[in-house]
Amino acid sequence: MIPETLREATRRFGDSPAFVAPAGWEITYTELDRVSDEAAAGLVARGVGPGDLVALVLPPGIEYLVSYLATAKVGAITAGVNDRLAGPERAAILDLAGPALVLAGPGLAGGDHRIEEHTPAGALDELLPGLRIPGATPPPLAPDPGRDAAIVFTSGTTGTPKGAVYTNRQLAFITDTDVGDAWGTGGRTYNGTSAATLAFMTKLPGNLRRGGCAFLLERWSASRALALIASERMTSVGGVPTQLALMLREPDFDTHDLSSVRAIVVGGAPITPGLAEEARARFGAPLASRYSCTEAGIGLGTALDDPEEDAVVSVGRPLPGVELAVLDEDDRPVPAGEVGAVCLRSLAAMARYWNDPEGTRAAFTAGGHIRTGDLGWVDDRGRLRLVGRHKEMYVRGGYNVYPVEVEAVLSTNPAVAGVAIATRPDPVMGEVGVACVVPRDPGAPPSLEDLRAFAADRLARHKLPEALVVVEALPLTAAQKVDRRALAALVDPDRGG
Repeated sequence: MIPETLREATRRFGDSPAFVAPAGWEITYTELDRVSDEAAAGLVARGVGPGDLVALVLPPGIEYLVSYLATAKVGAITAGVNDRLAGPERAAILDLAGPALVLAGPGLAGGDHRIEEHTPAGALDELLPGLRIPGATPPPLAPDPGRDAAIVFTSGTTGTPKGAVYTNRQLAFITDTDVGDAWGTGGRTYNGTSAATLAFMTKLPGNLRRGGCAFLLERWSASRALALIASERMTSVGGVPTQLALMLREPDFDTHDLSSVRAIVVGGAPITPGLAEEARARFGAPLASRYSCTEAGIGLGTALDDPEEDAVVSVGRPLPGVELAVLDEDDRPVPAGEVGAVCLRSLAAMARYWNDPEGTRAAFTAGGHIRTGDLGWVDDRGRLRLVGRHKEMYVRGGYNVYPVEVEAVLSTNPAVAGVAIATRPDPVMGEVGVACVVPRDPGAPPSLEDLRAFAADRLARHKLPEALVVVEALPLTAAQKVDRRALAALVDPDRGG
């Protein structure tokens, strides 16, 4: 469905700019269709066709975009590999994928794979010169809703990443849910993550349908994002909570004219109350949240006109076509208000894991729900409240403690700019919580006693942190989420790694 969407977008939007490369040059919808045709013809000349897998180990630039479109035009499968991963991590993903061809940035791929390297272009005529066949087009490709289109790899923070396979049918459902039948509703935006993410790989058809213009950033930075929002008069701010926090901490934040912003949309992780409150106040805009996982495609969310507390205390309600189930250890629904495993079912959910039938069976319940790995409960207003990842919960003296609950309270302390809870062993209690804190004023960080006193009337005593580590910044994964494994190594080197 990607080629069909691009053709219709080209018919509608033609010479309007579609994307801006990291180097600053624009590509229109017409040019995007033409050069992806030429790249697709190059793939055909290399023997790539329906069902083959093309791995992209490229920075998030026009090269990645055109390669993805070209692969779709020949009926092959695109597997995105995050270029920000370490070399051994990228190699493990390529070995799992078993690609027919790897298109990579210089030095980003190795091993016994068929690899072609491409450097970022400084202009359109320099784009993928070794792959494109000027003026050529690929053979016609009949639409096939069941054809595999994209593979999105999980973050792999606790092991080898798994590849979630998405077909054309699932991409179409995601697009219809996000955009509906509307065309041309988009404005100017930026992409602040790796292109090898769920957001980019599954949302591309919807973004083409919107007809806007997206700035592709090879490396996201708070200063660059703020400058773009101001100079391009962007109306929305998006990203993971960490990116939002970094923008708010940027020293020159108040020098930018951000009056064009009408919406803040965050996803990828729950947002803490303190961060949400500060973001609303300083951007002067309402905030909405989105919740899903790599395997589910889409999930839950809050609306911009929902009560402000919705995006703070919860991740919202199921989006249209999504079924939410909160299950016990035997996959039976728990009573309302009780904590259980968060599971999602919709036509957007992945078809399977790539080359992993056992993992696929474990990922789904017997009823067809995806196991997200999160724990949560549904309140009396139908909102899902997360309490943390199942593997992040710890037991102190026989009581369960969920780090996200503690983080939500500590984040509202005026002296705290960022916080994450890690654990360390304790000979008496089993495990205790350690608060890793980024102070708002590095010269005057809060003490452990300050934090415990601040939270004492909102958290049970067993949930209060029993140690404090002050850090300049929280460690992040390549997906810009808090790296829990690195946190574990920070507070207890014997358990990290």
